[in-house]
Amino acid sequence: MVIADLIDKQNIIAVLTMIAVTGTLYTLAQPFLERDNLKSRMKSVSTEREKIRQRERARLAAEKEQQRISLRNKPKENVRHFVEKYNLKNLLSNEDTTNRLKQAGYRGQGPLYTYLIMRIIMPVLLLVVSIFYTMILLGDQVSQSQAVLISLGVAILGFFSPNIFIQNKITKRQQDIRRAWPDAMDLMLICVESGVSVEGAFKKVAEEIGVQSAALAEELSLTNAELSFLDDRTKAYTNLIDRTGLDAIKDTMLAMTQSERYGTPVGQALRVLADEVRLQRMQEAERKAAALPPKLTVPMITFFLPVLIVVIIMPAMMDVMKYM
Repeated sequence: MVIADLIDKQNIIAVLTMIAVTGTLYTLAQPFLERDNLKSRMKSVSTEREKIRQRERARLAAEKEQQRISLRNKPKENVRHFVEKYNLKNLLSNEDTTNRLKQAGYRGQGPLYTYLIMRIIMPVLLLVVSIFYTMILLGDQVSQSQAVLISLGVAILGFFSPNIFIQNKITKRQQDIRRAWPDAMDLMLICVESGVSVEGAFKKVAEEIGVQSAALAEELSLTNAELSFLDDRTKAYTNLIDRTGLDAIKDTMLAMTQSERYGTPVGQALRVLADEVRLQRMQEAERKAAALPPKLTVPMITFFLPVLIVVIIMPAMMDVMKYM
């Protein structure tokens, strides 16, 4: 009896009709039953963003405090005595060396003395290591003259290794600042056009840009302090140019100097420079994208083409070998 009721057409039609009506009613009523979670999602996103900002600001403040401590620290007495005894400061450094150390993020006398000591220690250390390796570990595999030449070459490389290290630091730091500078220009433009002073604009931009570039936030904070304490404001802008070594920052600082000197609107100059910097960043991205296909040609020919040839030809070769 139950089986007969289950296979009855009328009962099947009734069940299907009930399912269809229930589904239709649920579909129509679903928009009214759903809660709008947009506000809660936006609130959670805002809260998370504020947490990230506070965490990054705390990290940036800790880095600044550490840098202030390093600026106050004097070089060790024995290091200073060694450098001054042999007059290494005049022999191995000049004003350009100090500027390059600043561009790499190292300020004060301590990093300069460490740099001079490393230019003496690294050649001697690498010379000893290379002599030990070539004459003792390699043994009879190389002649004595070859070992001496190799050791001298390694020692010369050790003499220039601090310069190579500093240059790499400068390149990475400038790249970091260059990427964040267009956004910093936009923030500075907003601050200036809203009536904030130049010092306040530097301070606000340093606080906001720290999440994207700690190096740029550090430089802007230092420039803000110099604008507050130095008698000549132009000197603060010049110091920022020397510490970064970037043409975009140089153009902006020169424009701000001329605006303060001749009384022209700062916002107009910043707007033009911000558009130019952002256009340059877009052109740089397009240039890298255009250079990508030629760079991929050799890897594709070397790695992908043999695999494709094997995948295409191997089945045919297997069939030929099978019949032969």
